[in-house]
Amino acid sequence: MPSQDLQLIKQRYNIVGNCEALNHVLDVALQVAPTNVSVLIVGESGVGKEVVPRIIHDNSPRRRERYFAINCGSIPEGTIDSELFGHVKGSYTGAINDSPGYFGVADKGTLFLDEVGELPMATQARLLRVLETGEYIPVGGTEVRRCDVRVVAATNVNMRKAISEGRFREDLYYRLNTITVQMPPLRERGEDIVLLFRLFAMQMAEKYRMERITLTDEAKQMLMKYKWPGNVRQLKNFTEQLSILSRERNVTPATLALFLPQDRESTQLATIPQHGAGDHSFENEREMLYKILFELRGNVNDLRREMSQLKKQLENHSVAPATLSVAAGHDAVSPVLIQPQSAAKTDDYITDIEDVVELSREPETPAAAVSAPPENLNLNVMGRVMLEKALERNGGNRKKAAEELGISDRTLYRRLKQFGIE
Repeated sequence: MPSQDLQLIKQRYNIVGNCEALNHVLDVALQVAPTNVSVLIVGESGVGKEVVPRIIHDNSPRRRERYFAINCGSIPEGTIDSELFGHVKGSYTGAINDSPGYFGVADKGTLFLDEVGELPMATQARLLRVLETGEYIPVGGTEVRRCDVRVVAATNVNMRKAISEGRFREDLYYRLNTITVQMPPLRERGEDIVLLFRLFAMQMAEKYRMERITLTDEAKQMLMKYKWPGNVRQLKNFTEQLSILSRERNVTPATLALFLPQDRESTQLATIPQHGAGDHSFENEREMLYKILFELRGNVNDLRREMSQLKKQLENHSVAPATLSVAAGHDAVSPVLIQPQSAAKTDDYITDIEDVVELSREPETPAAAVSAPPENLNLNVMGRVMLEKALERNGGNRKKAAEELGISDRTLYRRLKQFGIE
């Protein structure tokens, strides 16, 4: 791109800097603007990713249509589908009118999805369909709607790592990633740091009618050596703080050191880690275990309530023992029994966490209750019956039986060995 055109773009969008990486970003943005391809902007938080989609929209054939910038991370998971794709009246509590959503309102225009890596998995599936077919269904609706919207997305998340951890759809990533724009972090922009500092200092002086602060040559070098984990946003806040609190208007390294953060680890916060094949993080596993234990606690409480209700019904209605037995190959017919699906789910929780919580004890039956055979209400017996029925329905295929029961192959093999089933 000619330098004259580049300077016009910088003046129009108030972009400060002359580093090669920044100029390349602006050049790519102008090249893709006349097309209709999806663009993914990648960069750390605070580098100024939001200016690129604006440049793309303003220099595209859609420039006379609407432009919306949406922060996907700020919308609650329960309402994000309604915000993006709209809803029909009465689809949920508070939906008093039909809403077209952002995709409906931005038809023929451009949508900038910031922090797209924070989208829930269900919303990612809807977004993929819109990108591929231009069709979507509003929340609570049945009518398929069409739209012509160009999507520009941005993220500060390591997408490869998110895909490997199951937090982002790989097919959606490749659909968004037709063109990738890599925004450079501030620490790699060299003298642009000093230029930005000068701009922010001038803005503060004009705003509060104070003398503008300047930097000595040594202070400029110190400023450029700092890592700036918060990038341009951090530099602006730092300049404002220095403008107000510094008694010296010509700042020296000694004064600068009083305001720069000294925590060395803070300089690593903004980097996007590139993990090798052997690296592994147990953070997600720990969160999953907490979630499973929490759900298990709720299921145990539900099971206790069901057993208590069953005992009361046995006492009140004198249910015959035969109605409680579960014959091999036949489901129980009593309307008050625990359903097989619930039993299978409970057994799945017990087998997965059986080293943490022991629930294999039989419930105590009051003396006044009907003298039903104790094994009929034993969870292990019910689990054995479910395993046998699942294997029978799948022709002895253990993998398919495990999928039907909703448990892992390892859990299935352990239960087969426990029950002595060949």
